[in-house]
Amino acid sequence: MSHPGNPRILGKLKIPGYSDYLHPYDEKHIIGIGKETIEAEEGDFAWYQGLKISLFDVSNVKSPKEIDKLIIGDRGTDSPALRDHHSILFDRNRNLLVVPILEAKLSFDMYEEDIRPSTHGDFVFQGVYVINIDPKVGLLTRGKITHLENFEELLKSGYYFESEYEITRSFYIENVLYTISDRLIKSNNLADLSEISKLHLTDY
Repeated sequence: MSHPGNPRILGKLKIPGYSDYLHPYDEKHIIGIGKETIEAEEGDFAWYQGLKISLFDVSNVKSPKEIDKLIIGDRGTDSPALRDHHSILFDRNRNLLVVPILEAKLSFDMYEEDIRPSTHGDFVFQGVYVINIDPKVGLLTRGKITHLENFEELLKSGYYFESEYEITRSFYIENVLYTISDRLIKSNNLADLSEISKLHLTDY
């Protein structure tokens, strides 16, 4: 991009899946958030699967590498981060990545052996995944936080889920992590993610 009128491809990387959003970790690494995919037998396309968080090494631009990936859920899993980068929280000094996720999982008991790449999972979780991200260690899930108290909301939602308790934003102050939905603000200790307090929001 040094010459805006004549951009050039310096390198490329072929991997399963794709990234809807890329965020710099440092000068040598990039975070990717998107979907894992499986190539379809029915034609020249692929079925998207679970949410995929990747860590890429771009220190050699001619030969970028995916040094680690974390796949969350199965087909049907979604995240606001795929459409709005403001929904993620990243802090390199703390190796902290917080992503809101609506997670879908396949029930092997329900489908037995007839599970295809096109099969949509059932929603089992909505909240944030708190992830440790470090090029030397990779991606590691530290824990999850939700505002939902009644998970029947997820089971009854079918293919579409809406809730006033859907977490869409997070931030931290000192050692406290705050998560926000339309009806609740919850605070958790960043060290062990234990709950500190919560504030219910009402209409006025």
